[in-house]
Amino acid sequence: MAALQDKHNKEVHPQWRDQEYCYYRAVWVECAELLDHFGWKWWKYQVSDIQQVRLEIIDIWHFGLSDLIRAEAIGDSLSDRILVRSDPNGAGDFLEAVEILASKSLLELKFPVDAFVDVLNALPMTLDELYELYIGKNVLNSFRQAHGYKDGTYIKTWGGREDNEHLAEIAENLNSDDSLFVEDLYSALEARYATAK
Repeated sequence: MAALQDKHNKEVHPQWRDQEYCYYRAVWVECAELLDHFGWKWWKYQVSDIQQVRLEIIDIWHFGLSDLIRAEAIGDSLSDRILVRSDPNGAGDFLEAVEILASKSLLELKFPVDAFVDVLNALPMTLDELYELYIGKNVLNSFRQAHGYKDGTYIKTWGGREDNEHLAEIAENLNSDDSLFVEDLYSALEARYATAK
């Protein structure tokens, strides 16, 4: 995932490590988006969209992973740091776990791995699921860059739905263990984008 994240970040800016991007800010904003998909408004009826919640967790991981790479805090020990605890209920309430992640990001001005693990535990989401969804979202992020995301020409909502929804639907119908998964996913996004926008 680190190699893929580095490659994607170079698509955004070749010298991304030297740009002093505030990844902690992106993390807490993504936490707010996640909460909207999960539903937190007590004054109106809401239905949790867990698939979109999971994709927001992946967005958080993209920024967190970028922060860890830039800080050179990634290496052999990372797998030990992100192991999901054996007690999936150990993190407590999901909304509280997300709020703690956002808060720690702001207070520490860096990616708090332990708080992220608590979010994974509270949902719950396994590391295998994190990896599989990361690969899909990484493909979408590369697709966005190739179609004008940085210069503002990319259309994020096509066919009446956001691209994340298209991604989830397409990925669900592909075999993520297939060696051509990445290429097939990109091609399917390309075909659907061309006809739906």
